Formats: sequence, structure tokens, C-alpha cells
Amino acid sequence: MYSLDLSIKEKIETIAREIYGADGVLYEPEAERKVELYTKQGFSNLPICMAKTHLSFSHNPELKGVPTGFTLPIRDIRVSAGAGFLYPLVGQMQTIPGLPTRPVFYDIDIDDTGKIIGLS
Repeated sequence: MYSLDLSIKEKIETIAREIYGADGVLYEPEAERKVELYTKQGFSNLPICMAKTHLSFSHNPELKGVPTGFTLPIRDIRVSAGAGFLYPLVGQMQTIPGLPTRPVFYDIDIDDTGKIIGLS
């Protein structure tokens, strides 16, 4: 373990405890690997932007209000180097920003005259 990886973990744990009210943090193996990797690559000084459900302070959308007594699971950590931040994935969070469940291209076609339809 690299001493600097604590700067990443310390930030995540501070957010988990002081903002979300978690008792602690559980790092899954992929998250542990990424902490080490990003520390080696020099990203440990970047700010943290947690990616989690908007439905709860916890990772569990069923825990309403201000839950306590839970451990925040960190599944993975990703880097957005251009924007300059790390974003831990909390629980089972999807990261497909801005994409609908049914892509709009299904509604685009060409009619019998060769005119494109569905681009309004």
C-alpha cells in the first residue's frame, strides 16, 4: 500500500461519514486496485465527486431520510482526468450519462421517396 493512497481513501471516507452519515466504507477489490493505480499515476490530489443514487444519502435507494448505521460500498473508482476529478461508484450505480433506455435512432427512417423521417 502506498502512503499517498490514503489521500484518496481519506477523502472518500470523510465524505461518507460527514456528509452521508455512514459508519464506514467498504472498498471492493476493483476500487482498491484503482486507489493504488491512481496513486501511482499521480491522481491522488484530485478532488472526489461521488457517483451514487440520488434517492438516498446511502447507497440504498430504500433507505429514506437520514439513515445511519450503514457501510458505504465503493465498487470502483474512475478518473475524469480532463475535468480533474475522481469519481467513486457507490453501490450498483450505472454510468451512462444522458442516454435514454430506448435510443432515438429507432425512430429515424427513410420513407419510400428517400426522405429521412423522425428528425424533428
